[in-house]
Amino acid sequence: MKGLALRLTDDYRVSIVRACSVVRFHRSGWYYCSKARDSSVIRKRMQEIAQVRIQYGFRRIFILLRREGWKDKHKRVHRLYKEEGLNLRTKRPRRNKAAAHRLERPELSSNQECWSMDFVADQLFDGRKLRCLTIVDNYSRQCPDILVGQSLKGEDVVAALEKLKQENNLVPQRIQVDNGSEFISRALDKWAYDNKVILDFSRPGKPTDNAFIESFNGSFRDECLNTIWFLSLEDAREKIEAWRQEYNHFRPHSSLGDKTPNEWVEHNIVKPESSTFDQA
Repeated sequence: MKGLALRLTDDYRVSIVRACSVVRFHRSGWYYCSKARDSSVIRKRMQEIAQVRIQYGFRRIFILLRREGWKDKHKRVHRLYKEEGLNLRTKRPRRNKAAAHRLERPELSSNQECWSMDFVADQLFDGRKLRCLTIVDNYSRQCPDILVGQSLKGEDVVAALEKLKQENNLVPQRIQVDNGSEFISRALDKWAYDNKVILDFSRPGKPTDNAFIESFNGSFRDECLNTIWFLSLEDAREKIEAWRQEYNHFRPHSSLGDKTPNEWVEHNIVKPESSTFDQA
């Protein structure tokens, strides 16, 4: 309407009052100028989050802003996010859906009912090999431990599980693993038998049988291994432990209703005293 009134005043030299009357446009709107909201503070905060958490996309950044008390709507924050050029540029290639056959997942109802374990390989700054044993609770997605070393064997796997048992009173009913030599070792078989733990081996060539740990390892590699330099083995242990703490306490998880693994345990599980990892 204001545009029509402008044409009348420009083309026909009529007064503003007359032009507004003809097009039925309220005269107060003629003098109104919209005032853009100052977005500098939220833009700066998004930049700060993106710089620290390189692999967090818009969705997780928006969740973190909500946690901090920001009330801006989803569309506005997304517009500012794009204007700041924060879109993640690295995208994983799409997998062939026809080849992604996956077994039906068992129904889980509590922590320590089923864990998954796997190994992830990387290297230090000087090229020396690095190996990590990752452990995840399939129900809560909590990560009770990541064992970091250069040559990990079946005895090291047993030592990690025994440490969780002795220090945190954590023993799962079942552990999903692949057929790697460390997991089919006599040492792990004996520990599982002594502690009444079932070792659930995946089928050869079927990593999707152990989908929970595969998903975790993808996040671990994207958010930690691919973004951080490790100067030494001790440096790697410290930085990986810091990431594990953040994963359990801070990182929102879409399959948990955007809660962190520890928040999910607190809200959904009647648990023994020590089942929320790293409360200290």
